[in-house]
Parts: sequence; C-alpha cells; structure tokens
Amino acid sequence: MKFLQYVYILIGGIILHSQVYAANLMDIYKEALDRDAQYQSARAAYLAAQEKLPQGRAGLLPNIVLSGTRQTQKVDTNLGSEVTIQNRGVVISATQPLIRVENFIIFAQSKVEVAQADSQFVLAAQDLILRVAQAYFDILSAQVDVEVAEAQKKAILKQLEQAKRNFEVGVSTIVDTNEAQARFDLTIAQEIAAQNALEISKRTLQGIIDRFPENLTSAQTITSDLSNLSYASMEEWVKVAEEKNFSLKIQQAAYDLAQQEVKKAWAQHYPTLDLVAQYSDQTGVGGAITGRGIDLTSKSIGLQLNIPLFEGFAVQSRVREALANQDKASHDLDNARRNNALQVRQQYLNVTNGIAQVKALKQALVSSQKQLDSTLLGQEVGVRIEIDVLNAQQQLYSAKRDLAKAYYNYLMARLRLKAETGELDEDTLQQINNML
Repeated sequence: MKFLQYVYILIGGIILHSQVYAANLMDIYKEALDRDAQYQSARAAYLAAQEKLPQGRAGLLPNIVLSGTRQTQKVDTNLGSEVTIQNRGVVISATQPLIRVENFIIFAQSKVEVAQADSQFVLAAQDLILRVAQAYFDILSAQVDVEVAEAQKKAILKQLEQAKRNFEVGVSTIVDTNEAQARFDLTIAQEIAAQNALEISKRTLQGIIDRFPENLTSAQTITSDLSNLSYASMEEWVKVAEEKNFSLKIQQAAYDLAQQEVKKAWAQHYPTLDLVAQYSDQTGVGGAITGRGIDLTSKSIGLQLNIPLFEGFAVQSRVREALANQDKASHDLDNARRNNALQVRQQYLNVTNGIAQVKALKQALVSSQKQLDSTLLGQEVGVRIEIDVLNAQQQLYSAKRDLAKAYYNYLMARLRLKAETGELDEDTLQQINNML
C-alpha cells in the first residue's frame, strides 16, 4: 500500500513538474537544432558541397581503366572441320594529365564552392536563430496581449459591478453602467482576438520544433543595462559587416566563380598534354581470318598532345557568355554591399531607438500606475467618476503591453544587428536568453 502511494506521489510530481516547467529561449533553440527541417536541409546541402573538392581534384589525378573481354569463336573453313578459338583480352590504360589548364581552374573553383557552402551553412544557422527567436518573442508578445486583456476584463468587470450597485442605490446614473458594460464587451472581443493570435504564434513555433510549445519563459524584469553594444557608432557596425557578413561572403564567392568561369572558357583554346600508358594481353587474335589465333602482349607509354583548332565559334560564344555573367555577378555583389549597409544602419537605429523607447515606457508605466492610484482615490472622495477610472486602467494596461513588446522588439533588433555583421552565434543568443 505504501509502495502504491509512493508511486502515485511520484507520478503526480512528474506531471506537476511538466506543467510548471517553462522552456526558455535556449531550450527551444536546442530543440530546433535537431528538429527544424529547413536547418537539416541546409546541413545536408553543406555535406554534399564538401564533395566538390575531391571532385575538382580528380581532374589532376591519373585516370586508370581496366577492361577485359572473353569470347568463343567458331570458324568454318574449306580446309577442314570447324575450328573453335577462345579469345581473351585484358587491357589496362592510364592517363595522367600534364597540361590541362581547364582542370586546374575547375580545382580552384571547387575550393571556392566549398568556401561558399561553408558560408551558406553558417547563414542557415544564423537564420535558424532568428526564426526561433522571432517565433519565441511573437508568442511572448501574444501572451502579453492575452494577459492584458484578461486583466482588463477583471478590472472592468469589477467596475461594472460597482456601477450597477451604485445605480441601484441611486448614487450614479445609467450612463456609468452603460460605459462600463461597453468597455467590458469590447475587452471580451479583444481577449478572443488575442487568444487566437497566441494560438497562431504557437503553431508557427511548432513548425520549427515539431511539437506544440506549452509554457515559455517570459521577461520577469526588464534590465536597465541595455546599451552594452559591441561597437559605439553606426559606421563601425557597417565596417564590421563589410568584412564579416556571410551573405556578402556568399556573393563574393559567386563573383570569384564567375571570374574563373571566364578563365575556364578561355582555357578551351589551349592545347592539352597527357601522359598515356597502356598494357594489353590478348589471346586468339586474328583467328577469325586465319583460322588459328595468336597470342599478343603489348606495352606502350607516351605523350598525347591535343590542339583545338576550330569548334564552330562555340568557344568564343562561351567566353562572351562567361564575361556577361561575370559582369552580372559584379553588379550583384555591389548591390549586396549596399543592401547590407542599409540593413545594418536600420537595425542599429532599431536597437538605439529601442533602448530609448524601453526607458521611456518604463517611466510611462510608473506614471500610469500613479495616475490610476490617484484616480481611484479621487473616485472614493467623489472628485473622479467611473469613466476616469476606466481610462486610467486602460492607460496602465496599454503601458504594460507597450513596454513588453518594445523590449521584445529591442532584443530581436539586437539579434538582427549581430546577424548583419556576421557575429550572431549561440553565445549571442545565450546573452539574450539571460536578459529574459
């Protein structure tokens, strides 16, 4: 009996813990690392791209081919009975490129492609952090809307009940009751909309971590130390982004590949020189003609020179095509630099203005609380009416909601600023998580 009680207590404790436990931002991110399909796709693409290097190197290494044949021939001649000849042959040929300019360029391109894939995978990892953080903060922001709507509903319901009592005893008019009733009905509609938005936000995060998020850790206190940025000025952030942004690195790699495509197209004009060796061992050679095959063994080694002369102007056309693509890649790189600088400046302003906005809303929340306290006191002594209390409550809850959302937007702007400068990583996300 005692054992069963112990089991029930243990099970109850586990259930209670699962209900109380709230996952923080880092917990959700670690789940996303294993479960997000988009990130896993990027990982597979990264692993596939690593094979570009051995494939590119293969053009510089020997090419060895082994071929073998075996057949039975029946030869009918006028000199006698049918003759059966067994043919067998083994040929081993090896080719070592000596001068193939195109192959050297392909090998150089493979290195650039691997470096580009590295940047793409890092960019995918940063994108995962941003997607997880955005979905996480969207849920917290939606939760704030629900909490504010519920708090408003309770407060307005209290005022509505009081207005009804005052009207019944004749100390207030029906106008106060109607005003409170209208506010209460509107708050119910707002609560329904907020709960729907919260459900949608959770479903968005579910698409990343492949489970429905129940409880998430929200900001308990808003830290006052918000301005601890890595670089002091906007232009410093822009300069760092020009050096470290992974989107720019990807575009730079695309431009380098386009340049090498031009060289590769030109290389088709150049001669090639290979070292060729061959070993052949055959039996029954010539039996179909003479009626009696012979055995042959041959060995050869030498140089093979190929000089392209004319391909119907195809090479010239490919050169022009490669030059046009190189020009396009150059303009794309320039456009990427400008867009990156613009994004860095925008996110920097979002961070700095977010700091000022959070500080201002913190002060506004204090002032709104004082105003509500004063209005409630004024209502008790008869110098404030019901509508004044409702307005003061509305202002206080709006200040709470605006402060929480401004803080989440500020944290998100910090992450995006770090991403634009190529410095967004798990340590940065941990810092943001510590600020919740």
